[in-house]
Amino acid sequence: VQLQAYGGGLVQAGGSLRLSCAASGRTFSSYAMGWFRQAPGKEREFVAAISWSGGSTYHADSVKGRFTISRDNAKNTVYLQMNSLKPEDTAVYYCAARLGGRYSTSIYDYNYWGQGTLVTVSS
Repeated sequence: VQLQAYGGGLVQAGGSLRLSCAASGRTFSSYAMGWFRQAPGKEREFVAAISWSGGSTYHADSVKGRFTISRDNAKNTVYLQMNSLKPEDTAVYYCAARLGGRYSTSIYDYNYWGQGTLVTVSS
């Protein structure tokens, strides 16, 4: 499966953005999906994940209550709604797909990665 993430940009602190990740192929619903981010000089970290059906989600503590992951299997797309953005949310955001349907918080469990989209939050 090929993934294309988009929707990043420059936003002021307190603002909102919605990231999208479009997947190719007919088996999108077979994959759990995750969002990760990587800030300059830091390791890639888990942000949020969702099961193949969308029935189960998990968010990192750092974004809980501010970010929401969702998916639309009919559109082969997963979303990350980001509200109340903070400067520390500045990073390149990556979407990833994990075959098997169950989500994971580990980067090593994901089989496919998108190219990333940059989110910059100004103070």
